[in-house]
Amino acid sequence: MIRLYLAAVASFIAAIAITPVSAQSDMLGVPGPLSFMGQDYNLVWTSKPTEEYVKQAYIPAEQKVESFTDMILVEAMAGNLTPMQAAAAQIQSIEERKPGDPVVNFEVIENKARGEVILDFVVSDLKADPIVVEWNAYRYTPMAKGDGVALFAVSRRGYGEEGARAFLGGLGTMRSQILKEFAPYPAPAVSIAP
Repeated sequence: MIRLYLAAVASFIAAIAITPVSAQSDMLGVPGPLSFMGQDYNLVWTSKPTEEYVKQAYIPAEQKVESFTDMILVEAMAGNLTPMQAAAAQIQSIEERKPGDPVVNFEVIENKARGEVILDFVVSDLKADPIVVEWNAYRYTPMAKGDGVALFAVSRRGYGEEGARAFLGGLGTMRSQILKEFAPYPAPAVSIAP
């Protein structure tokens, strides 16, 4: 299950870059729009790599999937998986990036009382044209119905050399502001549609 999750996560960035924006079908019971920090996010991308794993992406109306700067992700992974196991799979993927990604860094915040894990991380693609720097906060929670894990995530990006520098220069402040709102934010209740 964890290997399947890793493979699906690794394919996400590549898939989102080549998937055309079109009407998307909600498969998690979260049609949107979602509102976070005063911004509305609309469903723009849906994927069901397996019967047990569904991913949905949401961005502001004025942005494009191919060049987003603000995104929310909602995912559901059914099965015998805990939030810490899901986070560990993503951490493994992040660790594997280290040799070729000088920006990569992460922090894990565990809320044992709620059974949640927040994975706060930054990655880059310096070979892309333009280069991309991305910060993410992934909040893993037990699924409300059945076994499995739900993910509620916030992603921010900077593009190009100047954009990446400005993004990294403001990352500390942005990160603090978002995490302050993100940690207590009521994550959407998800269920995988048949």
